[in-house]
Amino acid sequence: MIATARRMNASGLNQSTSGNLGLRVAEGFLITPSGMDYESLVPEDIVLMRFDGSHEGPRIPSTEWRFHRDILEVRPEVNAVLHAHSMFCTTLACLHRSIPSFHYMVAKAGGSSIRCAPYATFGTEALSRHAVAALEGRKACLLANHGMIVVGADLAAAYKLAVEVETLAAMYWRALQAGEPVLLDEAEMAVVLEKFKTYGHQPPRS
Repeated sequence: MIATARRMNASGLNQSTSGNLGLRVAEGFLITPSGMDYESLVPEDIVLMRFDGSHEGPRIPSTEWRFHRDILEVRPEVNAVLHAHSMFCTTLACLHRSIPSFHYMVAKAGGSSIRCAPYATFGTEALSRHAVAALEGRKACLLANHGMIVVGADLAAAYKLAVEVETLAAMYWRALQAGEPVLLDEAEMAVVLEKFKTYGHQPPRS
């Protein structure tokens, strides 16, 4: 978790202490601590949380622990949650713009669009409800006036998708500077979604 958190900042996906990571474990889930610089983190700083909202250890959990918990509760296939204030995702989120099907790679996030959840104050139950709804049938969403959330089977998958979503946001923002991009229709996105079910599945090395 610490390595992924540091990688988020080093790659420009996140800035300072604004993002957070959650990872499902047998006892509940691990989450990054609130307001601590990633470069200074040691394993003991990572917080173990239960699904009842209680936590163990010397550190206070991220203020966004609610949406980590609620996403993990309703999405059994998800084991990792990544939240970041990436530049282009946050730019679109401040415009309350979802990312539509301007490019077929939008389907990597699980659907024909990447939704933007309505605004709610950070750390609140309202924000968690909005995030869970925006992620229904999806692996990523934007949070209005806030940032992005990406989910995955593990931290590596979540990070990889977060980079992809931020790249798509940057492409979409740039396309908007010239006008409204031409969108792929639902039928084509359905074809792409089906193709992505086997995309990248390679046989094991012998």
